[in-house]
Amino acid sequence: MNPLAKLEQLNLEPAAKTEVAVLIQSLIEQAERDAKLIHAKDIKIGALTHELAYYKRIRFSTKSEALAPLQRDVFEETWNTDISAIDEEVEQLQDDQPCDTVSRPKRPRAGRQPLPDHLPRIEHRHEPESCTCGQCGKNLVKIGEDVTEQLDVEPAKFFVHRHIRPQYACRACESITAAPIPPAVIDGGMAAVGLLTWVMISKYLDHLPLYRLEQIAARDGVMLSRSTLADWVGRLGVALQPLADRLVWHLLQRNSLHADETPVPQLDPGNGKTKKAYLWAYRSNDLQPGPKIIVFDYQAGRGGRYAQQFLGDWQGHLLVDDYGGYKALFAATRAHPETQCLLEPCIELACLAHARRKFFDLFQASQSPIAQEALNRIAKLYAVEAEAREVCADARKQLRAEKSLPILAALHDWLQHTRLRTAPNTATAKAIDYSLKRWAALSRYAETGDLPIDNNPVENGIRPIALGKNYAQFDIMESSPLIFRKAA
Repeated sequence: MNPLAKLEQLNLEPAAKTEVAVLIQSLIEQAERDAKLIHAKDIKIGALTHELAYYKRIRFSTKSEALAPLQRDVFEETWNTDISAIDEEVEQLQDDQPCDTVSRPKRPRAGRQPLPDHLPRIEHRHEPESCTCGQCGKNLVKIGEDVTEQLDVEPAKFFVHRHIRPQYACRACESITAAPIPPAVIDGGMAAVGLLTWVMISKYLDHLPLYRLEQIAARDGVMLSRSTLADWVGRLGVALQPLADRLVWHLLQRNSLHADETPVPQLDPGNGKTKKAYLWAYRSNDLQPGPKIIVFDYQAGRGGRYAQQFLGDWQGHLLVDDYGGYKALFAATRAHPETQCLLEPCIELACLAHARRKFFDLFQASQSPIAQEALNRIAKLYAVEAEAREVCADARKQLRAEKSLPILAALHDWLQHTRLRTAPNTATAKAIDYSLKRWAALSRYAETGDLPIDNNPVENGIRPIALGKNYAQFDIMESSPLIFRKAA
């Protein structure tokens, strides 16, 4: 009902009618302003609710879209340990029961997997005490063998290499001759190659801090101080630098790469504190031929210049997230970081997992039907990738053209239409805008057969780095080139 039209029907003085009309109009305008203010507040409340739910999940629940494999393994390990202990106690109680009780059948167990063929075998032959039959006394004849295998391990065992160099003298010319000193990774050091390898693998692959290696050695009566171990790690980093440079060279021969970065604490000498440094990770594309290579470039910051310095004049497809530090690589014209010569831009590939993560966070926070629909549509794209995992690049390209491209086209149309019906500045609008703004880079993979759909391979490569953050502080002089490429 229009109150101004209703006012015309009332029998009022013209002056009073005008005054009432002005009052009604002001009330209508105030109501419209209040409605807009309430709508804006509803949007703000929705955004804050989504943000609060997201941070609650990150703080108190799982941080990824699924139960982390490492966390799942930890739970299953404790779970299986408890069940095995209970089964053993039950079996012992059953053995102590009288024989007239009915025994319960043992729980069926999964078949044991064969032990790897590459492991060395130590044979132990168990012959009978006598070669004659225990019943009739006649000679026994071998008719076969019963072979069982047990897996064993030899813990870290310390031993000493003694290099004896006899010295010979010539009485005629009074000269002395001896064999040359065997080459060593660290000249004059007491550590052999095997010990140095054990230290590096334990520190960077098994994430054992140096103080634990010190304790392991002390159990065998070997005194290895942490300062000595740190000195070895630093010297090995310098000795292995040519190998790291060669790995970088091979990596940059590929025409498509993954890239990502992760923060690590770096010791700040003199202040007794740590500051934030970054490991820039560059990984080869699994869908292309060649060995898998991942290189970590240790840098003091997160500026885009570090990626430009590492890649140099490299050109190709680069799969990254939406971090602004990579944007200069995709500019229409970019300059070489050293020679300043103009280079062709790299071709950007966007990560579909990051786009999916926006909708996953939205769904976890509010059970949004729009987010659920987006997740279902993206799941169809990953189903195509699972189907094409074992085929060649040409077959994958054909499969993507037949299935992925139509799904992507339908997803793009749905996102556009949904965005028109979505209020701006909401969590839903932000999730949709993230995909629409990067759509060309998101869908580019489906036009080929050898480009990846997401950046998960390099993210999985840097995930173990987080394990070492809690054990020891990273120092740039302790970085191994096999894992870290030292900053210039």
